[in-house]
Amino acid sequence: MTGEGEPRSGLRSRLDGPVLTVWAKHDRDSDGWLPLWRHMEDSAAVAGLLWDAWLPASVRRLIASALPGGEQDARRLAVWLAGVHDIGKATPAFACQVDQLANVMYAQGLEMRSARAIGPDRRIAPHGLAGQALLGEWLQERHGWTVKQTGQFTVVVGGHHGVPPEHGQIAALHKHGHLLRTPGPSRAEWQRVQDELLDACADEYGVRDRLDEWRSVKLPQPVQVLLTALVIVADWVASNADLFPYFPQDVARSSEERVAAAWRGLDLPAPWCPEEPAGDAQELFESRFGLPAGAKVRPVQEAAVELARAMDEPGLMVIEAPMGEGKTEAALAVAEIFAARSGAGGVFFALPTMATGNAMFPRLLDWLKRLPAAEDARHSVLLAHSKAALNEDFADLMRESGHRVVAVDVDAPEELQWRPSDTTRSAPAGLVAHAWLRGRKKAMLSSFVAGTVDQLLFAGLKSRHLAMRHLAVAGKVVVIDEAHAYDTYMSVYLDRVLSWLGAYGVPVVVLSATLPAGRRRELVEAYTGGKAAADRSATEFEAVGKARAYPLLTAVAPGGKPVLRSPEASARGTGVVLERVDDDLDVLVGRLTDELDGGGCVLVVRNTVKRVLETAQALRARFGDENVTVAHSCFIDVDRAAKDADLLKRFGPPDKAKDRPTGPHIVVASQVAEQSLDVDFDLLVTDLCPVDLLLQRMGRLHRHQRGDGQHERPKRLRRARCLVTGVDWKADVPAPVRGSVAVYGAYALLRSAAALLPHFEEGPSRPVRLPEDISPLVQTAYADVPAGPENWAPAIAEAFDRHERHRADQAERAAVFRLEETGRDGRPLFGWVAAGMGDADDTRTGRAQVRDSRESLEVVVVQQRADGSLATVPWLAQDRHGNRLAGLELPRDQVPPPRTARAAASCGLRLPIQFSYAEVMDRAIEALEELYVPAWQVKDSHWLSGQLILALDKDCQTRLAGFTLRYSERDGLEVTSA
Repeated sequence: MTGEGEPRSGLRSRLDGPVLTVWAKHDRDSDGWLPLWRHMEDSAAVAGLLWDAWLPASVRRLIASALPGGEQDARRLAVWLAGVHDIGKATPAFACQVDQLANVMYAQGLEMRSARAIGPDRRIAPHGLAGQALLGEWLQERHGWTVKQTGQFTVVVGGHHGVPPEHGQIAALHKHGHLLRTPGPSRAEWQRVQDELLDACADEYGVRDRLDEWRSVKLPQPVQVLLTALVIVADWVASNADLFPYFPQDVARSSEERVAAAWRGLDLPAPWCPEEPAGDAQELFESRFGLPAGAKVRPVQEAAVELARAMDEPGLMVIEAPMGEGKTEAALAVAEIFAARSGAGGVFFALPTMATGNAMFPRLLDWLKRLPAAEDARHSVLLAHSKAALNEDFADLMRESGHRVVAVDVDAPEELQWRPSDTTRSAPAGLVAHAWLRGRKKAMLSSFVAGTVDQLLFAGLKSRHLAMRHLAVAGKVVVIDEAHAYDTYMSVYLDRVLSWLGAYGVPVVVLSATLPAGRRRELVEAYTGGKAAADRSATEFEAVGKARAYPLLTAVAPGGKPVLRSPEASARGTGVVLERVDDDLDVLVGRLTDELDGGGCVLVVRNTVKRVLETAQALRARFGDENVTVAHSCFIDVDRAAKDADLLKRFGPPDKAKDRPTGPHIVVASQVAEQSLDVDFDLLVTDLCPVDLLLQRMGRLHRHQRGDGQHERPKRLRRARCLVTGVDWKADVPAPVRGSVAVYGAYALLRSAAALLPHFEEGPSRPVRLPEDISPLVQTAYADVPAGPENWAPAIAEAFDRHERHRADQAERAAVFRLEETGRDGRPLFGWVAAGMGDADDTRTGRAQVRDSRESLEVVVVQQRADGSLATVPWLAQDRHGNRLAGLELPRDQVPPPRTARAAASCGLRLPIQFSYAEVMDRAIEALEELYVPAWQVKDSHWLSGQLILALDKDCQTRLAGFTLRYSERDGLEVTSA
């Protein structure tokens, strides 16, 4: 059991005797095993290939910049650390775990007690921490390094299972030396074997002659993180038995042949390596976005391209421009230029919601298809949110890829059967095909990613395998859309992530139509170094916080000075007349009866789902069911997607929407209408909300030109008008309805009303001019100076106090698990994620951690028949191939067929806030236990394993935790007290 039949080359040629019996891997099912030397050699070889053919140039350059020998040193260091990462397995604490392999080692003089005899002390020496200690000793005793010098290198070994060791763990191991080497006669043999492996790696991977010079190196913490992540990836690849078979199953071949075969089987796409596009902005946009004949690039887009080219080096660019100005296209154009100049190997487009992520994904794919590329180039692409597998565009990519490599998660706990009460279940419907870059911890390593901003914010959350998230973003250009949409809690994480992105030199593009000036400055300061930026010169950033131009571009390189540009807006503008309307459904029905006398399409936006449903009921009584459409967040996933598609089909741009109603039609929606949907209405009615969101809602009003002077719209609706309700306007101080206050807070609503007051009072003579008034309104609403009439002042002051207490509370709670800023160069990452969230992103608790929201329950909605059997809900449409999906039986004694299971999973639903309170949630989970299906909790049940099942009766109703739930395809979920 030594692998003696191996041709003696590479690392093997430098080893002999007992060291060959030390084991690294064992498969209980086949009894196959892998010697430690072989896994070390495999890992080092993979690390070299990852460096040469997969790691983006920007990451290689950053690591190389920390070492005296540049990129040659950097590659040597990465390969060597990957080679020695498992040296901690050459210890009694590890080797005792498999009796038959331990006995062979024992016979060679490597004595050890049994795992039972060592007992719980074995947990003091996990092999990563043990390896860190052994490598540190070797550097100190054989190469004269000091303790201070070793930690920044050895922490890579200590942290290769996702959590860098803490000082207390290091101290505890120091007191238990018997776990590293068995006391007595065999101690010297253990020492010899450990040193033999480390000496062989130093010689084989060419670092022995570099160690003296590396003693003076101070590795920046971002470099330590990237090296750790690279070693983790190399280890995961080399631990995959499909690629690197165990003994004795492996065929006789050389090490080079073994690695070459594995690399071919892995077939990782190379990073994106764009060249900086030639030509002016017009040529660039024509080639990348297929501009219609005669269309001209917008001034904002042209200015963004010019600024990206003019910057000393790629950095942060904030693009503030009105809705419909083509900010997304500008961001992608800038991303291509930034990537070419920085060596970034991909793009991550972060969006506020799953819906916006889904809307962005096909646009990203279309852009990718238009990029210049070598004939055989391939790019890895990902839609990153928990329901990505249900997205048809992404599902098509998975089906087309065909390539499958079984994923390996060497750090996963032993699989236990899931129960509904578990908080650690995987994200609902989040499983995707098992290509290697689709594992839950590796997916973000794909080159091109569109997903929710949560995936970016997790890079600022202390959690297991955080280094992998940092590697995923460190090699990309990051685009952050709708930057105004993130509250104080999320901003705490976003600012910390930006500070790390700046430290990595990651180019970032931030997009917003309505960004407060103070928030703009915070983003720029965070990226340029946080405290370091404040220490330089506050005056450098004063202009950023004071700028009132609009549109506005702000750019800054890491550690540099900000630059401002103010391009013109495109020629087309809209004047929106504001009017206050009483919050009374009878008043609203009467008003819309008058407004729609000649036809027209109206959007009514309410701030709560309850108000959406109440309003729709009242309007249907007057206009008929067929003329009122409801849209909100409490629809099952498949219905929500169908709603969005229907709204685009009927109310989208003139050249695409062919079914626009000819008679009166009213869409009553919640905040889902604010973002992502390119819809166009003749009249807007909205509850009062923060002014930046109100402006977003106005972006759905007269969004497109419909004939000269809008003459294709009904005559009385040719002027854009917005009726603002949800407030008692007759009170001395406007009094927003309770639901709105619960969602947004009284302070933001009163500041919004104050900013809009001149437009309300002067009516048609002072419309809100879009885009000219966007920035003035936003800056007025979010300024630190008084606003509104004097008699409003006490109410605003009281609301402000509550607002500030809430913000302080948000910031304090967010900081608990927030990652620290980068430490000084050379400081090891010990304790980097101490007191963190574990695998936070994959749990109910973790998904709520980067948003200030309660844990929520997500269920899969099915129908329970009279005989107790389960089936998919009866209104599902056929799939694209004409297959029936409605009413398919879901057997309880086996895993349902894939098409049936996927149809069921597409009916995911997040239960509303009533079910997020601890007591109610516990009662709900207890009730849902009654539909626990053990047959679905198996490895092959990709769609339904780990799901909570909510069964509706034949009338699509059920009772849960003291509430009555009623669901309809038309109105979604209605919840009432039982």
